[in-house]
Amino acid sequence: MSNRQPANRRPAAVLWDMDGTIVDTESHWIAAADEILRFHGIQPSAEDLTPLVGMALTDGAALMQRLGADASVAELVERHLELAMRNTALAGLTWRPGALEMLAALRGSGIRLALVTMSYRTYADTIIAALPKDTFDVVVTGDDVEQGKPFPDAYLRAVELLGVEARDCVAIEDSLIGLAAARAAGTQTLGVPHHIEIPTDAADAVWPTLAGRHPAELRVPLG
Repeated sequence: MSNRQPANRRPAAVLWDMDGTIVDTESHWIAAADEILRFHGIQPSAEDLTPLVGMALTDGAALMQRLGADASVAELVERHLELAMRNTALAGLTWRPGALEMLAALRGSGIRLALVTMSYRTYADTIIAALPKDTFDVVVTGDDVEQGKPFPDAYLRAVELLGVEARDCVAIEDSLIGLAAARAAGTQTLGVPHHIEIPTDAADAVWPTLAGRHPAELRVPLG
């Protein structure tokens, strides 16, 4: 899998980001933030809101404050979550290409799976409920950790709960923030871009899509 070094054994676990990686919901969060800012009399540009991709909800609230939203971080997080859940309920779920197939194939191969998302549990549960039962062995959400991505806390918690070493895992992400978090935790990283471009040096490998890919292509280095 790696672009830079030999990789020749299967991972102990695969750690999945959710929004933008498994399911096409990043736009639901961006639209929610746009609605919040407009309520506060701000007309944000697309460039203003793009940094939200992969961002922890508290960091997203701080960004909205910097853009002029006159509310506390806690209030903004609560409203952001509420509106994103409404948007997702109205729009329904669109799965990212190849994600469901890769999840099923990994599960069939006996590779353990973790969900590592900055969405809060109440939101993540709506996505998990739409997947086959027991898809994930471990779920870590943004409200489980004090420091969200790009800090490694969520990934470190996931590997601790799985009882594996970070270096033996592959993390799949669609954002630079998420990839930075996974790298800081010490995992192998796979970038699958969606809303933002991922440079080849931002991950151990970058695939344009998961469609047509096979678990055997997810490898970690020996040693």
